[in-house]
Amino acid sequence: MSTERALAYLREKGYDDRVITSDESTGTVAEAASALGVTEGEIAKSLTFRGKEGEAILIVVAGDKRIDNSKFKATFHTKAKMLKPDEVVEEIGHAIGGVTPFGAKE
Repeated sequence: MSTERALAYLREKGYDDRVITSDESTGTVAEAASALGVTEGEIAKSLTFRGKEGEAILIVVAGDKRIDNSKFKATFHTKAKMLKPDEVVEEIGHAIGGVTPFGAKE
């Protein structure tokens, strides 16, 4: 499970005491913000894209922000194309709604 992988990674690094959990759904930015009583801009969301060489790219942004396509192309030299849900699980190791850079596949 993706949560267990992320927690194991954080435990290994000594940060597991900083994890906040909720019984409420946090699968979307709006749900996470509501569950934690914060604004959507205070939530971090992870977006996954396909790189020029076929590699997966994971970008973490504020929950109320979007990817600027021209900046993405200037940085990665390819058009921003998001991974499909099954690709996210296979290549990142977490399912959509729970994607985190912590414990992601290398």
